[in-house]
Amino acid sequence: MTGPRDARARGAAIERRVAAWLEARGLTAVAANQHAKGGELDLVMRDGETLVFVEVRHRADSRHGHPLETVTATKQRRLVRAARFYLQRNRLSCPCRFDVVAVTGQPPELDIQWVVNAFEAT
Repeated sequence: MTGPRDARARGAAIERRVAAWLEARGLTAVAANQHAKGGELDLVMRDGETLVFVEVRHRADSRHGHPLETVTATKQRRLVRAARFYLQRNRLSCPCRFDVVAVTGQPPELDIQWVVNAFEAT
């Protein structure tokens, strides 16, 4: 059985892989693991002039559902609140979007699915 420290390390490694994967597709890394009121932003990246808040969700397999299913309305509200705090803290005013990257499998064999503009900030 793996402990919380192992899970955190595995999650951080997957987020680094996803960041590199997104960079290979034209995005630019800005920040990672940004803690804000009520939530955490896994990755903050740029796509041209747009600031992209990326939520990374991982499951070893789909036995208990696909990782995309874990981005509930409650999770979306937390991400929007964290993004607003990030923008305010960094005095930024720019176009933004929320992407979700679903990862299944175990390293080194990962299946990565990128959902651009997965939800709107409401």
